[in-house]
Amino acid sequence: METIFQAAELLFNWPVLVALLIGSVGGVVIGAIPGVGPAVAIAILLPATFALEPLVGLTLLLGIYGSSMYGGSLPAILINTPGTAVNALTTYDGYPMTRRGEALRALGLAYGASFFGAVLSILILILLSPVLATVAPMFGSREIFLAALLGIILVIIAHRGQMAAAGMLAGLGILLQSVGMEPVNYTMRYTFGLDWLTSGLDLIVVVLGLFALSQAFQLIVEPDGAPDAQPVAGSLFRAMREIWTYRRTAATGGGFGVLMGVIPGVGEFTAQFLSYTAARKRSRTPDMFGRGSPEGLVASESANNAVPAAAMIPLLALGIPGEALTAMMLSVFYVHNVVPGPGLFQNQLDFVYALYLALLLLNVIVILWVLVSSNLLIRIIRIPTRFLGVAILVLSFVGVYSLRNSAVDCMIAAGFGVFGLILKRLNLPTVPIILGMVLGGIMEVKLRASMGRLDSVVDFVNRPIAALLVFVIVVITVQSIRTAIRDLRDRHDSSNSPNQ
Repeated sequence: METIFQAAELLFNWPVLVALLIGSVGGVVIGAIPGVGPAVAIAILLPATFALEPLVGLTLLLGIYGSSMYGGSLPAILINTPGTAVNALTTYDGYPMTRRGEALRALGLAYGASFFGAVLSILILILLSPVLATVAPMFGSREIFLAALLGIILVIIAHRGQMAAAGMLAGLGILLQSVGMEPVNYTMRYTFGLDWLTSGLDLIVVVLGLFALSQAFQLIVEPDGAPDAQPVAGSLFRAMREIWTYRRTAATGGGFGVLMGVIPGVGEFTAQFLSYTAARKRSRTPDMFGRGSPEGLVASESANNAVPAAAMIPLLALGIPGEALTAMMLSVFYVHNVVPGPGLFQNQLDFVYALYLALLLLNVIVILWVLVSSNLLIRIIRIPTRFLGVAILVLSFVGVYSLRNSAVDCMIAAGFGVFGLILKRLNLPTVPIILGMVLGGIMEVKLRASMGRLDSVVDFVNRPIAALLVFVIVVITVQSIRTAIRDLRDRHDSSNSPNQ
């Protein structure tokens, strides 16, 4: 309890609260604008957060991360266009409800389910903290290396149907991370004698290029659009209270969100599809799913909003980000010499609890904000896409240049922006590149540290957690290969079918 009071003391000072307020309100606004999304906003804001205190910078980014999905449900329900990618499933049932005149009810259920899933996830996170504080110190160099390796494998497996491409892009990320001076013997790798490559490729420059600039390019080249939506009338708070009718579905969705959020590389998409499928199987009206089912809406929204808090578990306990947004936050930790991992729970537990309380408070701020601002946010949906693209372009280049006052960084970011746009056009994922860069660096450092203490490769599995991780890696890899071979065989059989 004393630690929680210390955490509250850290949290309740005006710079942190102002950052949390700006992040929470701004995240909802950003989420409500189709085509922007939290990854773009966090990428643009990253350079600015480096000048802030670590808790101030992190609460700002957490506010955007945790609140953007609230905002994303608004256009998904009203105009059938998800504000963020993870709100795509919300359109299945939210927009049909709007078409039959139940827009207010759909928004109330979406906000209520989001709040329910997020708070449930945070409470589980707080309850798990004593366990994490006990287990995390058991992770030495070899366990963290194996956990990072498992993260890479899960990222690849999560892109089913594109596993080969995801694997190559993750490998590209590891290769990009290795450019420049290596950290042990200080020898140069892949610099080709170019001075500007000596310090390597900055993660933030690559992130801004792949996420922000590529999105800006896409918005600029696409036809300009300003979608229209009708105002919503009535009491949103009264509509939100209906969530209690679907509390079992919301609790199941929150559970899936927590489970999938903890596993690196899986994230919101898998959580909400599992939640949606489970809700459909249990429903008395499964035929309504996809045609305006309140249960379907609750299942998807409760699951995807439970993920952000759960995704903090591997980040804080092991220093391993589960997806691109937490990978960006990891850089804020490093800039301020706050190293996530077992030591954080032993030495700065009040800091960890302050982040948990910030997550809880941001959801309260967000729910109060969306209750009074939904009709205001409808106007934001109408911002022309090309104007957004130019604004993102300018802010991104300002952010890149402010890092090191380097025009070369701007050119590198522009190159990655074009590369990101090509990947988007080919429908290939960019997330494996970022996770490859982050996890590749962790794997290299931890592997080198552990090899100095080992006599043979077998020593990797002579401790319980290391042996368990190796077992999980082998089982998941074998199972994934079997699934991939079966899918290939099915596609081959269907292509050779006489009916084709």
